[in-house]
Amino acid sequence: MTKSPSRKVRIGEVVSSKMDKSVIVKTVRRTPHPVFKKYVKKTKKYVAHDPENQCSVGDKVEIVETRPLSKTKRWKIVSVLAKAEG
Repeated sequence: MTKSPSRKVRIGEVVSSKMDKSVIVKTVRRTPHPVFKKYVKKTKKYVAHDPENQCSVGDKVEIVETRPLSKTKRWKIVSVLAKAEG
Protein backbone atom coordinates (compact mmCIF):
# COMPACT_ATOMS: atom_id res chain seq x y z
CA MET A 1 0.00 0.00 0.00
CA THR A 2 1.50 3.33 -1.04
CA LYS A 3 1.14 6.55 0.88
CA SER A 4 -0.77 9.25 -0.99
CA PRO A 5 1.01 12.59 -1.44
CA SER A 6 -0.01 15.44 0.84
CA ARG A 7 -2.50 17.93 -0.51
CA LYS A 8 -1.45 21.35 -1.72
CA VAL A 9 -2.29 24.28 0.57
CA ARG A 10 -2.55 27.92 -0.51
CA ILE A 11 -3.26 31.18 1.33
CA GLY A 12 -5.11 33.92 -0.50
CA GLU A 13 -7.73 36.62 -0.51
CA VAL A 14 -11.39 36.23 -1.48
CA VAL A 15 -12.15 38.41 -4.50
CA SER A 16 -15.69 37.20 -5.25
CA SER A 17 -18.39 35.53 -3.17
CA LYS A 18 -21.43 36.01 -5.43
CA MET A 19 -21.94 32.29 -6.05
CA ASP A 20 -23.76 29.90 -3.73
CA LYS A 21 -21.31 27.74 -1.73
CA SER A 22 -18.37 28.92 -3.87
CA VAL A 23 -15.80 31.72 -3.71
CA ILE A 24 -12.95 32.88 -5.90
CA VAL A 25 -9.61 33.14 -4.09
CA LYS A 26 -6.64 35.10 -5.45
CA THR A 27 -3.15 33.96 -4.47
CA VAL A 28 0.05 35.94 -5.01
CA ARG A 29 3.55 34.56 -5.33
CA ARG A 30 6.82 36.38 -5.90
CA THR A 31 9.27 34.96 -8.43
CA PRO A 32 12.44 36.41 -9.94
CA HIS A 33 12.32 37.58 -13.55
CA PRO A 34 14.44 35.19 -15.65
CA VAL A 35 16.52 37.93 -17.29
CA PHE A 36 16.41 40.97 -15.02
CA LYS A 37 16.36 39.13 -11.66
CA LYS A 38 13.85 41.60 -10.23
CA TYR A 39 11.06 40.00 -8.21
CA VAL A 40 7.69 40.02 -9.96
CA LYS A 41 4.28 39.31 -8.40
CA LYS A 42 2.32 36.57 -10.13
CA THR A 43 -1.33 36.01 -9.27
CA LYS A 44 -3.65 33.09 -9.83
CA LYS A 45 -7.34 32.62 -9.07
CA TYR A 46 -8.88 29.45 -7.68
CA VAL A 47 -12.55 28.54 -7.32
CA ALA A 48 -13.03 27.10 -3.82
CA HIS A 49 -15.89 25.34 -2.05
CA ASP A 50 -17.44 27.29 0.84
CA PRO A 51 -20.28 25.09 2.19
CA GLU A 52 -21.54 27.51 4.88
CA ASN A 53 -21.18 30.70 2.78
CA GLN A 54 -19.02 32.12 5.58
CA CYS A 55 -16.53 34.04 3.41
CA SER A 56 -16.95 37.57 2.12
CA VAL A 57 -14.86 39.72 -0.19
CA GLY A 58 -11.54 40.70 1.38
CA ASP A 59 -11.22 37.76 3.78
CA LYS A 60 -7.85 36.05 4.03
CA VAL A 61 -8.40 32.29 3.75
CA GLU A 62 -6.52 29.01 3.59
CA ILE A 63 -7.55 26.58 0.84
CA VAL A 64 -6.60 22.96 0.26
CA GLU A 65 -6.64 20.82 -2.87
CA THR A 66 -9.47 18.28 -3.14
CA ARG A 67 -11.22 16.04 -5.64
CA PRO A 68 -13.13 17.75 -8.49
CA LEU A 69 -16.38 19.13 -7.08
CA SER A 70 -17.60 20.74 -10.33
CA LYS A 71 -16.25 21.82 -13.70
CA THR A 72 -13.88 24.42 -12.20
CA LYS A 73 -13.97 23.75 -8.45
CA ARG A 74 -10.98 21.72 -7.16
CA TRP A 75 -10.23 23.48 -3.84
CA LYS A 76 -12.05 23.90 -0.53
CA ILE A 77 -11.85 26.44 2.29
CA VAL A 78 -10.05 25.06 5.34
CA SER A 79 -10.13 28.15 7.56
CA VAL A 80 -10.68 31.89 7.54
CA LEU A 81 -7.45 33.48 8.77
CA ALA A 82 -8.66 37.09 8.89
CA LYS A 83 -12.03 38.71 8.25
CA ALA A 84 -12.29 41.83 6.10
CA GLU A 85 -12.79 45.13 7.91
CA GLY A 86 -16.05 46.96 7.42
